[in-house]
Amino acid sequence: MSKSLFIDACFGRPTSRTPIWLMRQAGRYMAEYRAIRKDVDFWTLCKTPELCCEVTLQPINAFGLDAAIIFSDLLVSLPPSGFDVEFIKGRGPVVHDPITKASDIDKLRPVDASDQLAYVGEAVSQTVAALPDDVPLIGFAGAPFTLASYLVEGGSSKQFMKAKAFIHQEPEAARILFDHLTEVTIDLLNLQIEKGAKAVQIFDSWAGCLDPEDYAIWGAAYTKRIVDAVRRPDIPVIVFPKGTGTYIDLVAGTGADVVGVDWTLPLDQARAKVGPQVALQGNLDPGRLLSPWPQLARSIDRVLDAAGDGTGHIFNLGHGIYQYTPVDNVKRLVDYVQTTSGLRRERTT
Repeated sequence: MSKSLFIDACFGRPTSRTPIWLMRQAGRYMAEYRAIRKDVDFWTLCKTPELCCEVTLQPINAFGLDAAIIFSDLLVSLPPSGFDVEFIKGRGPVVHDPITKASDIDKLRPVDASDQLAYVGEAVSQTVAALPDDVPLIGFAGAPFTLASYLVEGGSSKQFMKAKAFIHQEPEAARILFDHLTEVTIDLLNLQIEKGAKAVQIFDSWAGCLDPEDYAIWGAAYTKRIVDAVRRPDIPVIVFPKGTGTYIDLVAGTGADVVGVDWTLPLDQARAKVGPQVALQGNLDPGRLLSPWPQLARSIDRVLDAAGDGTGHIFNLGHGIYQYTPVDNVKRLVDYVQTTSGLRRERTT
């Protein structure tokens, strides 16, 4: 057993209650975060370790969550790879001069994560030092398909047809691109582990746009390489590929210790598909946090019920917190899970 309920749950060990943390738990829904953003732009925030540490701690101090996740962005590895990224209000990230043809792969530049992404490592170091001993820090990075999607689409997309066309029409160039992104992600995750992160999560936010065959080739295969390269006996690896519920068995096949589940697949069905060997993380719909409390409480109960006896379950959302979420609902969610999940277990023992 460890000092952390979260770490124990990641490895399927018995816990006295269900641990909880929330994707995007530090962000625009919190007044403390908005106050910092008044003075700095997003990239400046990401590249200033002291501010990243402060923002990472805000939800821990406010809600008493069971794990923290370092404040950063999925796209930090793209500028050193040779592609400028700008965050534009109302549009999100925009990749300037994106990949539109096979020869654009020549613009890729080698990345020395320990140097060019040192600010992420320093933010991890400072945050680990500031957190309570029983609250582990999660490091994270983007999966190759999601990162490649931004590079090819030039930003966010609804259908990802440019990205799909690229992997089908230019498979050799796509492999070079995915190999590069895989190695950068491995180096970035290892950097965060070396600086004190106690768990890491691989985000594949756009994996669900792929059919099962393409996910096996362009998602799971590369994710497995990353999992294998960063695995430590005591550092759980979480894989969260949004929208992959119908082929979540392929996700489990990456060797991840924990599979993140979005809100489209009940946890009992996810458990039936992946078996008992991996932990599950999720999976309240973030939209439910906009509900009146009686409705929200029933939604939380449904997630806890679907998790069975709670072994190997980390409570989370099915994606990140919506920016207009009432802060009080987040506090009540955390308190409710931490209180009632323990009582449920007492009743079953």
